[in-house]
Formats: sequence, C-alpha cells, structure tokens
Amino acid sequence: MRLTDADYEDLLALRTGLRRFLRWSEQQAEAAGLTPAQHQLLLAIRGHHGADGPTVGEVADYLLLRHHSAVGLVDRADAAGLVKRVRDPEDHRVVRLQLTPAGTKRLEALSELHLEELQRLALRLPSAWRGLMPRQPLHGLESRV
Repeated sequence: MRLTDADYEDLLALRTGLRRFLRWSEQQAEAAGLTPAQHQLLLAIRGHHGADGPTVGEVADYLLLRHHSAVGLVDRADAAGLVKRVRDPEDHRVVRLQLTPAGTKRLEALSELHLEELQRLALRLPSAWRGLMPRQPLHGLESRV
C-alpha cells in the first residue's frame, strides 16, 4: 500500500477533529462542574451493558486506568454525590457502581450536548471519514478507490 498526500491530509483532519472534540468535551464537563475524568466515569457507569452497574475493575478497563486510580476517582465522585456503591444482590463480595440522581442529571445534560457536537463534527469531516475507509471491501462496507 502506497500512501498519498490525500491519505496524510485525511489522517490530519481526523486527528485534529478528534482532538478538538476532546478539548471541547473537557470544557463542557468543567462548565457543568465536573472534571473530565468524572464525566468519563459517569458515562462508563451509565453506558455499561449490565443493569446492575459496572464494578470498579470494569470502570478501570473502560477508562484505561489502573485499578487504584479508578478507586480514587470513584471515591471522589462518591464524595461529590455523583455515584454510589451498591453490593451485588447475587454475590455480596462484588460491589457495583450506580449513578445518583445528581450524577444522572449532569450526565444527561452533557450527553445531549455531546451527541449534537458529534453530529456537527460528522458533517465537517465527511471526506476524512471516507478517506480512511479500507481500500479493500470488508464484509459489505464501502471501500475506497
């Protein structure tokens, strides 16, 4: 595979767009009275597939943190009234994380803003997204020429 100038331009456009989105996201979290890490924690808890909530270990995996760092983040969010620890009803050795009403309210407001911003970003970067599609067909996906 030989890379073209357009390939590099697409990579730059995508990375720049992603970095701008992440910086914008951090600013939105701070404006809502959260640290960016707290926002990510709330999203990891709410976005977890299980109804009972994730464990601290699962949150650490979602956030790419070491377990002890995730524990500190959860401790601070718990003290701020954003999350709570709940014993698993089937296995009392397991502690799960759930959002409090205050955590839910803040996350919902931020998530609405984020989804709107992602829609705007997708409109501004269509050529970068298309340009990074595989050159060979992948199970029915469009390929780039």
